[in-house]
Amino acid sequence: MNKAQNKNFNFGLELEYLLTDKISGQALWHQDLKFSTLNECFESISMDGIPSMEGLDLEPPHKKNLPFVVEGYHVSDSDFNMIDILPKGVEIRTPVMQSIGDCLNISKELFNRMKNGLEALGYSPVALSHHPLHSEFTGQQNKRRHDYWQWAMEVMTTFGPDINVSLPSDLMKHIDLKDLEAKVDYYAPAMAAFSLASPFVNNDLWKIRNTYGKSFRTHKRSYIAPPIEIHPHEGFRLEFKVFEMTPNLMDYQNFFLLFLTLLLDENLKGRASKQSRIYDLGSVAQFGFKAPEIQSRASALLLSSSQILPQWGFNSESLVDFVYRLEKNQTPADLMIQDYLQTQDLNSILKSRSALL
Repeated sequence: MNKAQNKNFNFGLELEYLLTDKISGQALWHQDLKFSTLNECFESISMDGIPSMEGLDLEPPHKKNLPFVVEGYHVSDSDFNMIDILPKGVEIRTPVMQSIGDCLNISKELFNRMKNGLEALGYSPVALSHHPLHSEFTGQQNKRRHDYWQWAMEVMTTFGPDINVSLPSDLMKHIDLKDLEAKVDYYAPAMAAFSLASPFVNNDLWKIRNTYGKSFRTHKRSYIAPPIEIHPHEGFRLEFKVFEMTPNLMDYQNFFLLFLTLLLDENLKGRASKQSRIYDLGSVAQFGFKAPEIQSRASALLLSSSQILPQWGFNSESLVDFVYRLEKNQTPADLMIQDYLQTQDLNSILKSRSALL
């Protein structure tokens, strides 16, 4: 295909938000929230001008296929039919879009509509990837498979974006999926470092080995959660899962661009095992860009992006923000840690992240 054309790419974005009290900024959880109240709010939001949600799954007990979803722990009956949700937060999922720009624009519109609806209930959506007050959840078995049940409990305290890309079919058929997974295992820890932003746990900074860790969410997910999911029955949708939540829309653009770089540049030669990726992600969760080998891998990705993306019709200029982060060895979590050490005010930090700027 003509590389200068980026047509026939598809993009989607899923964003999970923590909920806080609108006035105080206090983080909320399932004890404070009800599925029925949140779902009724979502069903009342106008869908005027929103593209079709065709192709996105309807997840019970939701009854309408909307871009807004109550996220949390599913409560089942004796036959494992889902009858309720203990909410951990909420999610926005975009329709399938044909450009990154369109995907970001619809994300912004959906966020504003959702935020207005939630604020009428006294809630605010906050971009934070791990619950700042709670680190564990235990619930009645709600899945037939034991490992699915364990995972459902594990993610009750985590929030994250899923970056979805579908490549043109004539490009996708040349990709070796096993090799792609090894490539992701090598570069994903460096990609995660650009986004680390969940340094709180149990109402304090995450302290580990005489330092402050950058991401309790990445620490928790490193050994159990896949960095990428491949959906062959959905046009080989590729779902990248290592980035963290951000209130900055440009960060999401850069997440797409880094993922595209990984997919499109055949000259990125790094490969790793799953075991190495688990180790590297655990190290990144603690040390960010200062983890071993992460700076060199991040530099390789940024250099590659400036070379490969324009060939496919994508503008890589916004990645200058990530160049700056790498040069300063500064993750978003570092700024949050500095702020908290100065103010000791977690709620004000949460309020500052109730936006999509």
